[in-house]
Amino acid sequence: MTKIESELMRRWLRGWTVARSLPEAESVESAGDGLRSRCDQPGREVEVFALRADEEPESLTRLAAAVAAARQPTWLTVPTLRPGTVEAAVNAAGLEVLHRSEWFMTADLAGHPRHAPAAPYEREVRREGPVTVVSLHHSSGEVAARGTIAVLGADAVADRIETDPAHRRRGLGRAVMGALAEAAVAQGARTGLLIASAEGQRLYSSLGWRREADVVIARGPVVPSSR
Repeated sequence: MTKIESELMRRWLRGWTVARSLPEAESVESAGDGLRSRCDQPGREVEVFALRADEEPESLTRLAAAVAAARQPTWLTVPTLRPGTVEAAVNAAGLEVLHRSEWFMTADLAGHPRHAPAAPYEREVRREGPVTVVSLHHSSGEVAARGTIAVLGADAVADRIETDPAHRRRGLGRAVMGALAEAAVAQGARTGLLIASAEGQRLYSSLGWRREADVVIARGPVVPSSR
């Protein structure tokens, strides 16, 4: 990634930790060649984010080696314009690549399309400080789709955009994203940031989100502690 893209990744990480209510959300630590955040999730206690994988390949080699030697479940997330090269490097370090086709994406939220859900769906918007949660409820009462966005200054990080399989292909993802963008703009945000799964890439692209880089995600083995 370029220096500009690395700064976008830093901004995304700050918003992502807030969106997920992670501990010490405002104090992401330096990991030498990247950044380190506690996730405290089963099998994913720590996540390390590479920032200079394309500019300085040796920095990725060092990070991958550190993740491979970690004594707690640790993931490595690498934004890159050279995914094949990154995959080869993390595989060489003994890491397991988990997701091969995720994208780092941005959007101008001021021009983001809005889509109201059609009957029998109703929208619920709930704000908790800088985090807004949008849920679409079916008339039966079940949650058909949902998503979260965290606003930090002019940035808004969208996360956990989900549509129940039984309710897909009804425009609910577009309705959720439109409501999230509207809420973020109302709080002063201008730039949307997210990491898109393979399933979400077509939706976000259709709404004007731009692909900035690929994202390679890998995890390391847990090294038993010595006694």
